[in-house]
Amino acid sequence: MSWFDVAVQKLGFPTIELFVKAGSDGESIGNCPFSQRLFMILWLKGVIFNVTTVDLKRKPADLQALAPGVNPPFVTFNGEVKVDVNKIEEFLEEKLTPPRYPRLAPRHPEANSAGIDVFAKFSAYVKNHRKDTNQALEKALVKSLRRLDDFLRTPLPDEIDGDATGDLPESTRSFLDGSELSLADCNLLPKLHILKVYRR
Repeated sequence: MSWFDVAVQKLGFPTIELFVKAGSDGESIGNCPFSQRLFMILWLKGVIFNVTTVDLKRKPADLQALAPGVNPPFVTFNGEVKVDVNKIEEFLEEKLTPPRYPRLAPRHPEANSAGIDVFAKFSAYVKNHRKDTNQALEKALVKSLRRLDDFLRTPLPDEIDGDATGDLPESTRSFLDGSELSLADCNLLPKLHILKVYRR
């Protein structure tokens, strides 16, 4: 019996398997931000889970039987297939609850929409082949990144001292919703990582 099976049976953990797109070698974890988002959520929840990479060029027959017509990422939770990244996120937040698992939903709703358009603006910019629209697309991306930067610099309500006078201090938080990673960060960070890699 593997340690995973022991953890599931003896400690009462759910059986979770995350299926992700494989990298160019067909085996390593690929650069899919949606797969990385789900990986981060499961890791932050502190659950024990298996990761299976799927080479989309050679998709195994048993995988097609498990989730017909579905490409990764998707999850099996106690044998039940869950698809659609947003629905999986909601499901995991609903099923994996305190006190055993941390709550990851942001306390500040505005954290969910911070940087929401950055990846779309980036994709439009890098996929553009028309020189006449390149400058406008670059400007839109920079504007979106500035809005994200402004959000991160602006203190959240719980960072503001109600008795203080004068200008608001710059935020000292590390993440979108405060000092801890949240679902909002799990959504945005893998996308920002792709921007960072592209710039190299």
